[in-house]
Amino acid sequence: MRYGFLIDQRSCIGCHACTVACKSEHDVPLGVFRTWVKSVEKGEFPNTRRHFLVERCNHCANAPCVTVCPTMALFKRADGIVDFDKSRCIGCKSCMQACPYDAIYIDPESHTAAKCNFCAHRIDQGLQPACVLVCPEEAIIFGDLDNPSTRISRLIGRESISVRRPEQGTEPKLFYLGADETALLPEALPQPLGAMWNEPPAEPQRGIAAAFSSVATADATRSAGAPSTAPVAPRKASAGARSARGETWMAHTNHAQANYNIRHDRPWGWRVSAYLLTKSLAAGLFLTLAGLLTAGAPGARALALPAVAAALVFLAITSLLLVVDLKRPERFLYIIFKAQWRSWLVRGTFILMGYGGLLALWGLVALLAPLPPLPATWLVAIFAILTAIYTAFLFAQAEGRDLWQEPLLPASLLAQAVIAGAGGLGLAAVVTGQSAPLIHTLAAISFVALLVHAVLLTMALLAPHATANAAWGRRELTRGAQAPVFWGVGVVVGVALPLVLLGVALAAPGAAGALIALAALAALVGLIGYEDAFVRAGQAAPLS
Repeated sequence: MRYGFLIDQRSCIGCHACTVACKSEHDVPLGVFRTWVKSVEKGEFPNTRRHFLVERCNHCANAPCVTVCPTMALFKRADGIVDFDKSRCIGCKSCMQACPYDAIYIDPESHTAAKCNFCAHRIDQGLQPACVLVCPEEAIIFGDLDNPSTRISRLIGRESISVRRPEQGTEPKLFYLGADETALLPEALPQPLGAMWNEPPAEPQRGIAAAFSSVATADATRSAGAPSTAPVAPRKASAGARSARGETWMAHTNHAQANYNIRHDRPWGWRVSAYLLTKSLAAGLFLTLAGLLTAGAPGARALALPAVAAALVFLAITSLLLVVDLKRPERFLYIIFKAQWRSWLVRGTFILMGYGGLLALWGLVALLAPLPPLPATWLVAIFAILTAIYTAFLFAQAEGRDLWQEPLLPASLLAQAVIAGAGGLGLAAVVTGQSAPLIHTLAAISFVALLVHAVLLTMALLAPHATANAAWGRRELTRGAQAPVFWGVGVVVGVALPLVLLGVALAAPGAAGALIALAALAALVGLIGYEDAFVRAGQAAPLS
């Protein structure tokens, strides 16, 4: 048995009865939705028409929200319904990032994730979902997709139906009959400034871009509920999605506009950006130290204990940022004791714990005896590498954010960790008056890591857009609200300036110390700017 929905948009009159019934049935608070009706006006006066699209959880066969959920708060039942248990939810918001359909929200009262659950409590009693019961046009059809005698199976078998974002491979079980193309593709239209029954957040979410006057104002406005109105580049989808449907939707945007939709949220903000930097420092400091010890760099042993101590401090800050960012931080231990092992949030947590334990043990041995042997050092370094790169696999599970689906992201995060680690050790070596050869070695490591980072960044920017969602995010990063931070802080301050300073320092040893210290500071500032712009730009594209 596999339950599914079919929405006959040819019959839908946009009365919002399904929205009201859903809110009443589940006590859905004001400002959030389990089901809603998107409205699109299309045409040119006097020949205009309003199209509707009923949106909700797609109850996917390959549900990315279930895979990424660290505590099994989201789960798929035997009948195909994707349900949730709010008593297990820690409010990490990863399910919101994984859902390509904008179907999950954080309940402002329980501070846990919530969404359409197919009215599972009614289904179990042999009743219809509330939305099906109240629809005056019987436009919402539900039933068993595996039973060929059901109405939904017969309609799907003989009619031309559509699904949203088929290129994601989620196998959604929410089908549309007669839906307009522009309503199905959220990136195709300018987004509305408001929505019915929708209250904006009390305080707009702001990032580093808030320092950049009018550009930041536009960014904050989008975060408060008004996604960008700039047109998106033509869709270049994968082979399965690049069809007449994908090639023609841009033609509709000249005389079409979405006038009702839900607010587009950006669940992850500055804490996630800061966590990426502190994690890079925690991993990179020991990784750089391991390289110095392996190469037998003179003076490296003097940096061993300070490097380990600093790495432990930044690892603790990383863990604190992760916990504080939870909507239910008091439940943070659920990620250990109620773990769902397919989630990279769980895997990352245990990687951080393993790295922290091994790092503390290595430091204790180094404090009480000679430095541990190189095999033990590189065992810790392997965990440092995993600590640096695991977020790339977490981002890959965020299937609703196509900008983050970069195959080079693990290598990029590793390069950033080396930049942070070598820069941090270089700065410490200069301040504490370490030997010139050690300082120059650290400068050379930083220079190479920055070059690698620049090459990987260039390759990512030049790669073709896989989807319209990715194109939207790339435009937001390079030409939109995040562009001043990305180019000004992430590229100029964080890459170009340190490369110039380090190049001069390596060529002119007399002024090396001050230049290397300045380069290290610039690189660290650039990393936080780049990470913040990347995290926010990835969440810019509307999903509904």
